Amino acid sequence: MKLVVRLDRVLSDRNLTQKELAKMTGLRPASISELYNNQRKSINREHIEKIAEALSITEISELMELKEGGQ
Repeated sequence: MKLVVRLDRVLSDRNLTQKELAKMTGLRPASISELYNNQRKSINREHIEKIAEALSITEISELMELKEGGQ
């Protein structure tokens, strides 16, 4: 199993760019990019909380999901 951040889908649904999200959250654009591309080996809970708050996400399943087989 692999935990996948669905930032691509979330941003697309809201017509936002990674750069706009970085400004909204105060996170570095590089951090947003790594999450967007699922290149992080560990996920900072504070980053996820800032993203969820900025995008008014109340259900974690909207932002993250478990995938079979590490895909």
